[in-house]
Amino acid sequence: MATDNESAFFVKAQQVGRPVVKDLPKFDLDQYIANYKGKTRIDRLLLIGTTAPLLSSEALKAATTEAKQGRDVSKYNAVIAAMREILSGDVNTAPDLAWMDRTNKQVKAESDRLEAELKGYKNNLIKESIRMGYDDLGQHYHRIGDLVNSVKAYSKMRDYCTTASHVVIMTSRLINVSIGQGNWLAVQANVQKLRQPGPLFTEAQPLTAKLSAAMGLALLASGNFRESALELIETDPRMAQARLDDSSDSEAFNEVMTPNDIAVYGGLCALASMDRDELQKKVLDNSKFRSFLELEPHIRRAITFFASSKYAACLSILESYKSDYLLDIHLQKHLGELYFQIRSKAIQQYFIPFSRVTFAALASAFDTDEYTIEEELTSMIKRKHLDARIDLVDRVLLAKTVRARTSVHEDALKMANDYERTAHLRILRIEMLNAGLEVAEKGKAGGNSTFENVGIDSYQGGASTSSWLGENIGRSLRSGLRG
Repeated sequence: MATDNESAFFVKAQQVGRPVVKDLPKFDLDQYIANYKGKTRIDRLLLIGTTAPLLSSEALKAATTEAKQGRDVSKYNAVIAAMREILSGDVNTAPDLAWMDRTNKQVKAESDRLEAELKGYKNNLIKESIRMGYDDLGQHYHRIGDLVNSVKAYSKMRDYCTTASHVVIMTSRLINVSIGQGNWLAVQANVQKLRQPGPLFTEAQPLTAKLSAAMGLALLASGNFRESALELIETDPRMAQARLDDSSDSEAFNEVMTPNDIAVYGGLCALASMDRDELQKKVLDNSKFRSFLELEPHIRRAITFFASSKYAACLSILESYKSDYLLDIHLQKHLGELYFQIRSKAIQQYFIPFSRVTFAALASAFDTDEYTIEEELTSMIKRKHLDARIDLVDRVLLAKTVRARTSVHEDALKMANDYERTAHLRILRIEMLNAGLEVAEKGKAGGNSTFENVGIDSYQGGASTSSWLGENIGRSLRSGLRG
């Protein structure tokens, strides 16, 4: 049961607009976090601990244990600060000062050693040794949480890369650090670098699954759901068979995301951005993505229901897993918009055959109440997701009627007016050429004419061509005589 401090923390979080998950998720915390490795384990545990009151104690204590197995003292301090704020009555909230002091000394000693080695390599002018020195330094900074210096080390490493494989190694390390920084533009730039035709593309073939996953994640973080879905559904299925507990498996990418995450991210982004035909052809019939969907059967069922126009069943499945998705480090910020777009598409598809639908019918079809459906429809119309009108008196949604005959007449009149104006301008041009006049830019000599531009753009028709021409030629002559 939550303590008073926990309750106060989460009440304050709700007041400032942060999500708070009051229901237990469907996953087991220990099994869930065991699928990941590296720094993302701490980040995910910290997010769960500060979002879910029922799991906060377990998650934050696990995050503390995880942090002490590494050398990132700043991350350990962040976990302790969260524990002090949420679990102030727990004796385990006191920081381990001895561990912090010992770790700081070890980090400084290691940094000094690597810097001294790199300096020696530079003095010897051996490019391969210098490259490896920068690589070791970048990995060291990444482990201790100094991502800025890690990026600097990898960037300097570029000048000492002598083969395509060296560049691929450097770029893949930059992608991982950029994901940790949340620098999604850098992630996209580095992925595109490895996808350019040439030696790098050939050398990076074993990394195609990781590149697709990284690019899909970057596009998701940028809010580009359609492009993210297209990347993720084309991820090489070899990653789906990766052994997450084997650090030597090169297909595993669980320092960032697991194959289950690819299924969830790709499935939700596809539901939010693709129509029913695309969902069937590009997602459900996709042999590559099928391997990932098998890991998350509920996502496959939700997509199948949507493609079959069973929108209530689809939305019910998604709603039942909302707590899980709100505890995902990459989904949490975008889940509200993803769910809104999925519901908006479902309502649009449901409304297509009708000219008018009552709020009661819509609320029944989408398993909600009339007040909620009214707010959703209002938001959709304001954001131009739905071309319809709301009748609050009769409480119905009305489709906008388009009069085809009136539309055809308006298009014909516009075409006739455009044709008339074009014809006038062409006649004017012919008469000017027959009169031996040349329209020149102001300040430039043009042929034997002393006239400046007589304003062809100002001619709109109405008066006779000859009278309009005479007025403008006379005006030009008078201007020339005064000059």
